[in-house]
Amino acid sequence: MWKSGMKWMFLIIGTMVGAGYASGRELWQFFGHESGLAILLFTLLFICSIAITMKVGYQHQTSNYYALLEIILGKRIARFYDILIFFYLMSTTVIMIAGSGATFEAFQLSKWIGILFIVVFIILIFIKGIKGVLTFNVILLPLLIIGLLSILVIYSIDEQLTFILSLDHQANWTAAFTFTALNILSILAVLGAVGEKIESNGEIVIASVGSGLILGIISFLYNNSLIQISEVIILYEIPLFAILKNYPNYTYIMMTILLWCAIFTTAISGVLGLVTRLGRFLKYHLWQITVFLLIILTPLTIIGFSTLIEFLYPIYGIVNLYLLCAILLFPFYKKN
Repeated sequence: MWKSGMKWMFLIIGTMVGAGYASGRELWQFFGHESGLAILLFTLLFICSIAITMKVGYQHQTSNYYALLEIILGKRIARFYDILIFFYLMSTTVIMIAGSGATFEAFQLSKWIGILFIVVFIILIFIKGIKGVLTFNVILLPLLIIGLLSILVIYSIDEQLTFILSLDHQANWTAAFTFTALNILSILAVLGAVGEKIESNGEIVIASVGSGLILGIISFLYNNSLIQISEVIILYEIPLFAILKNYPNYTYIMMTILLWCAIFTTAISGVLGLVTRLGRFLKYHLWQITVFLLIILTPLTIIGFSTLIEFLYPIYGIVNLYLLCAILLFPFYKKN
């Protein structure tokens, strides 16, 4: 039970901790000043929504996200969100590929080298199928979490940051809802693809509570650190590099590698949701569908990493509020 629960926990974290999140860009877009309460609310909302989503997938043995949408939303609204999730996963995948290019640019290399690098590795992972995706997450995510937490804790100590919340200055608390709504979309897509592989309620508790607490702690530490450099964030496409600028080169290199790995885990999670959905209509191997998909999506990375996040993420966060409410209220009603 614990082994399987941890596997799902890392899949959930890997889906969320991608280019936007790990770079700090997504957190700064939604949180920033006066957001301590918002991050606490996000943690609670995230745990509840993940637990409910996994429970529904487990009970109905789902193998793709559309089946999960039909159960939670009903057939009519599910069609709308089916299209929305599909385009969201495509745009997220484009953002991750663009994020790989931005990461390589930090080493004075062409962004197209970074883009080609991640595309090749995504294809190689999907040659192994869903098992390859899960195995990769279990190996990589602990390193990513430890690395990110370590640099945030060290930075907080060095800068003598305070963690005391003042309830008089929490004006941004509503951001918890749009931030959770944004991220639940891609996670629902991935969890819908593995519902039939969940074997017990214990796995659901471990995965939902574990992922929620880890992401809540990282989000609070990260946001608290970004507040200290708010005046210079605009100068960086990847805010994490603003935190790292005064640290030794080896720290910079290590965190850049971990950032790329975060980008990669979210990219393969997004592609997983897409190819399992397309697999219902295209009778090809997963890796063949992956190649076809990446040929279409890769040219869109020319738009740019930070531009894509700034424009798309707030829109998806607002549109997905209905989905978040439907998930949270699902235990209290039944769809026909």
